Amino acid sequence: MIPSTNLLAFVLVALPIILIPGPSVLFLIGRSLSLGKLGGIVSSLGNATGGVVLVFGVAFGVGTIIAQSAIAFTVVKYLGAAYLIYLGVQAIRHRNAHVTADDAAPKTRSRWRIFGQGFVVGITNPKATVFFVAVLPQFVSFGSGSVQLQLLALGMIFMGIAVVTDTAWAVAAGFARDWFASSPHRITNLSAVGGFALIGLGIGSLFIPHAKQ
Repeated sequence: MIPSTNLLAFVLVALPIILIPGPSVLFLIGRSLSLGKLGGIVSSLGNATGGVVLVFGVAFGVGTIIAQSAIAFTVVKYLGAAYLIYLGVQAIRHRNAHVTADDAAPKTRSRWRIFGQGFVVGITNPKATVFFVAVLPQFVSFGSGSVQLQLLALGMIFMGIAVVTDTAWAVAAGFARDWFASSPHRITNLSAVGGFALIGLGIGSLFIPHAKQ
């Protein structure tokens, strides 16, 4: 059981970190600009699911290994960056495909593919791993039950808040896309902008320093 004071302190620390737009928000905005509101929401859910897996990994030690191993950290960082760049290139290549697409009812297969892409981005986010490893243990009470369960609880609270705010960003970007959709030329350009944003995010993630640097 996490003491109420620890829990309150954690929420106060987590809120500004979550509310300030970061890599996840930029990723979701890029997806919404390319795919529309529903694409952004599904990407948000996939991204959050990847984050939940990271929380479990941190709670049971895997995240600590990644954060403390320069090689493991670098491998995860480059895999995540390469995947973001790949998604950006795909968004640019297929920007015309969204001009007549019905974002309100994409096919189930497409939704699962979008969800899976968001999941890969979430689980290969080394910055999130470092954050969970560095911050979550600070709010654990070692005399208040299982440390692993407390880490899980804190991580799930963080991800719960994050998925709400990230989805709100995705929906806002989706509404902006809908406004641009009145012109096929503008929506094509906007989809390309989303792709370039993902590429920029992928390149930027290469400069995330290791926790021990």
